[in-house]
Amino acid sequence: MNRENPVVLEDIRHICSDTNINWSKLTGKTVLVTGSTGLIGKLIVKALCAKGCIHVIAMARNQEKAEACFAGYTGVELLICDISSIPAIEARIDYIIHCASVTDSKQFVQQPVTTFLTAVNGTDQILKLAVEKQCAGVVYTSSMEVYGTPQTDEKITEQHPTNLDCMNVRACYPESKRACENLCCAYASQYGIPIMTARLTQTFGAGVAYRDGRVFAEFARCAVENRNIILHTKGETKRSYLYTSDAVRAILTILTEGQSCHAYNVANEDTYCSIYEMAQMVAQNCGSGIQVECIPEDISKFGYAAQLHMNLDTSAIRALRWQAAYSLPQMYERMIASWNSNEGEHAAT
Repeated sequence: MNRENPVVLEDIRHICSDTNINWSKLTGKTVLVTGSTGLIGKLIVKALCAKGCIHVIAMARNQEKAEACFAGYTGVELLICDISSIPAIEARIDYIIHCASVTDSKQFVQQPVTTFLTAVNGTDQILKLAVEKQCAGVVYTSSMEVYGTPQTDEKITEQHPTNLDCMNVRACYPESKRACENLCCAYASQYGIPIMTARLTQTFGAGVAYRDGRVFAEFARCAVENRNIILHTKGETKRSYLYTSDAVRAILTILTEGQSCHAYNVANEDTYCSIYEMAQMVAQNCGSGIQVECIPEDISKFGYAAQLHMNLDTSAIRALRWQAAYSLPQMYERMIASWNSNEGEHAAT
């Protein structure tokens, strides 16, 4: 852990110091984390290992990537497999955090069948494992996209209806999330396993790869490289955002304090803004004289969600004493600082 990115290391310490997480429930237990080399999964694994007295099984498909990711961390056991064909596991498993998912927006429109079936079949395998091991708790990481494309600034609680169009091929992603949420509820009801859902808003921060293709990362790269920010739309979509360590603290809070068969919106409500407003904030706070330009084009090939206003209400998780710690400017500041700490990562740009 000595070679860990200093910003990520600070995030790990922040998570481990959160007294609202019921760490006593996890002490001496085994936690399985799927999608363990993804942005959120790897931070969960690292935080649990750093806390100590917790055995972590990190499930991943790529052994080389997983070994590099967790080099120097003790208390972690690698399980290299595809989530649709999990081998027999003899070890006890007390808790499961299920983060594995297709996350590339382009893949949603290019490989919609894979996107949908990977989610549903993989989740079914994980829930079967939870029943076999009689787990004390499971958290499924879902998405704000289950609500479809709200068009007003009204607050969206966990009971809000959806306007998803199941004849839209890109709906394979949010519809698969909805199907998995219901499958979680079905398993919890039929087998008595406590299973909770975390509906995350868009999450980023330290740990995001410099060449990440999502819009928030492109804005930050423009600031680092002193380029104008180019919007391919008018930037009218509005949503809230979430810092990586805040997301992990929320997931662990839900795991140890959440109510079975309940979903929890997870976001920093104070970050609610349009994409255009976020671009302007980055240009002003992080750039050096850069501007925001709007050059609209056909965006269907990118797999972007339709224009929406996703104003999540987080009352339910705040009732568990969770609070977001980082503002939107701080999220960008820490992500860029983590890039700068990775010597040579973007030196060629």
